[in-house]
Amino acid sequence: MAEQGPMAIAMRLRNQLQSVYKLDPLRNEEEVKLKIKDLNEHIVCYLCAGYFIDATTITECLHTFCKSCIVKYLQTSKYCPMCNIKIHETQPLLNLKLDRVMQDIVYKLVPGLQESEDKRIKEFYQSRGLERVVQPPGEDSIPDTGLPFTSFDHSKAHFYRYDEQQKFVRCSVRAEVRHLRKVLCHRLNVEKHQIQMLFNNESLPDHMTMKRLWISHWFGKAQPLVLHYTIKDKRTR
Repeated sequence: MAEQGPMAIAMRLRNQLQSVYKLDPLRNEEEVKLKIKDLNEHIVCYLCAGYFIDATTITECLHTFCKSCIVKYLQTSKYCPMCNIKIHETQPLLNLKLDRVMQDIVYKLVPGLQESEDKRIKEFYQSRGLERVVQPPGEDSIPDTGLPFTSFDHSKAHFYRYDEQQKFVRCSVRAEVRHLRKVLCHRLNVEKHQIQMLFNNESLPDHMTMKRLWISHWFGKAQPLVLHYTIKDKRTR
C-alpha cells in the first residue's frame, strides 16, 4: 500500500468528521451538537490516554502525542509508538514538532482544560520559587495564551540535557571520542588539536566509541558517564 501523504491524511480526517456530523458542513449551516467522545481518537494521547497537552507531532508519520509523553518514550526507543516507523537513526527528538494548531483545537473542544493546565503550571512554578516568563509578542510569535515560555534554546536540545544545576552531552552509543572533541572545539572556539579527552587522567583514543568506553570503564556505575578534557596551549602540537 502506498504511503499516505499529509493531504491524504487531512482529507481522511475531514471525511471522518463529516461522518460524525452526518452532514456536509460546507453545504449545511445548521448548528451541530456532538459528544466529545466521538472525537477522542483525534485529540487523545495514545501514551497517557489523556487529552493532548503541548501537542507534539512526529514529522515522519504525523502521529501526535503530549510533548512530555513522547519525549519520555523516546528516551528508550526511536520508533513511533503507534505505527512503529523509525523516527531517526540516532536522535529521534530532532523529528518532533510542536503542533500549536492541534493544541488550540483541543483547548477549544475540551471545556476547562486550558484553565486547568494553566493553573497547574502556575502552582509548579510557585512551589519551586521559579519565575514564570510569558512569551513576548512579536512578528513570529503565537498569540499570548498565558502559557509559560522558556528562554532555553531548543535548537540545542539534541546536544544537551538541562537540569537545575548541570547540562549533559547526549549522544549515540556509536559516537566516538573524536566527535566529542569536535563538539567541544565548536563550543569553546578552539582548534581540534588543542582538545584532549581524558578518563581518570588517561588520554582516550579518537576512534573509541561511547559504547566501548561505557562497557570498559563505566559499566555498572550511575549515569552519566563522566569524562574530562584539557586544553593545550595553542602554540604546542
